Amino acid sequence: MRNPMSNSRPNEPTPRPGPADLREDRPARTAGKAGLALAAVGIVVFNVAPFMDWVHLGDTEFSRTGYETDSLVPFVAYLGIGLLLAMAYAGSRASRGQHRGLTLVSMAVALAATVQCVAFALNPMGGLERGDDLGAAVGVYVGILGAALWAVGSGLLAKEVEGDDRRDVDLRTGERSGTTTR
Repeated sequence: MRNPMSNSRPNEPTPRPGPADLREDRPARTAGKAGLALAAVGIVVFNVAPFMDWVHLGDTEFSRTGYETDSLVPFVAYLGIGLLLAMAYAGSRASRGQHRGLTLVSMAVALAATVQCVAFALNPMGGLERGDDLGAAVGVYVGILGAALWAVGSGLLAKEVEGDDRRDVDLRTGERSGTTTR
């Protein structure tokens, strides 16, 4: 079957690409930074959440911050900072402005942080072994908001063009693709 995008006839060999075919005279398309900015906002919000109250004890004034409640809360927040710095560095180094694998890892961590915060809101951890009647406080909900923004931002960045260059010419077969990189 003849490829409708091909300029060659069915019985003619496909020409191999030459240097002129591989040179791009137009600027490379790069990933937009809106997703990275949204992820950054989410990570900042998530890093504020551990300083806020995460649990309160029944009808008393007793409360605990995210730092006091679970050491995993600040660890995930700091992991977010590390991932943000890594994504910014990869974006500055990649020819297309992002590294999809790293961005997807950031999205996975953000989704896990969101689920952790939601689970904490439904049943605060840490008091069951003592028989405490713990209730979720405002920090948990700020954490949910921050983690959700982080996940959405990472997802938006991941759907952008990847750091690897795509060519209009397949270097293995020499065939031109029907899509352009603009």
